[in-house]
Amino acid sequence: MTERTSAHTTTEAPLGDLGRRLATRRARLGLTRGQTAARAGMDAGYLRYLEEHPGAAPGTGVLHRLADALETTVTELTGGALDTPPGSGRAAREPRLTELSAAECQALLGSHGVGRLAVPTGSGPEILPVNYSVVDGAIVFRTAAGSPAAPADGRRVAFEVDRIDDAFSQGWSVLVRGVARTVTDPERRRRYAERAHSRPWAGGVREVWIRIEPDVVSGRRITV
Repeated sequence: MTERTSAHTTTEAPLGDLGRRLATRRARLGLTRGQTAARAGMDAGYLRYLEEHPGAAPGTGVLHRLADALETTVTELTGGALDTPPGSGRAAREPRLTELSAAECQALLGSHGVGRLAVPTGSGPEILPVNYSVVDGAIVFRTAAGSPAAPADGRRVAFEVDRIDDAFSQGWSVLVRGVARTVTDPERRRRYAERAHSRPWAGGVREVWIRIEPDVVSGRRITV
């Protein structure tokens, strides 16, 4: 059975935690399994084994080679950083901070992911993680009636997404400001349900759609 050329597919779904992290990381970098194996100096068949067998237990040397090939750390690949906040690594010696263009901000927002919603409340602002999608230029997400995100309706909010690469001390962030509105139009709700890429990770019944129409978008990138 031959490997497909796309970096985003494999012949079988990764089963173990390490396998999922390996496949996800190389897909993020746009690398095929063969390209990743070549970078790491190993056979593509062995990389396939690591991705598809939950019992695979490679040695420290193999993990370091894979981390180097995938431009990350062994800690990230093995899930050791799961309960630590991003950005715990040291700052680069000569970091460079640049402003992102509107086009770059839109590209980084992408079509979906997890972002942070800042909502003003009577007791002060609250910041909540939400699974979002970008549909027709607007940020949309689902929540539940009475949830902490529900008070966003009719209020000016901030929404932020970012990516931090501890291994290389670089990253980016995009900040969106706009008014959040509960979506009541049935046709628009149906469209969002069809276009949304993922369900809320928190689970449960979440039938309230909230839409943020951006009026201010800005972003920054830190490079070495």
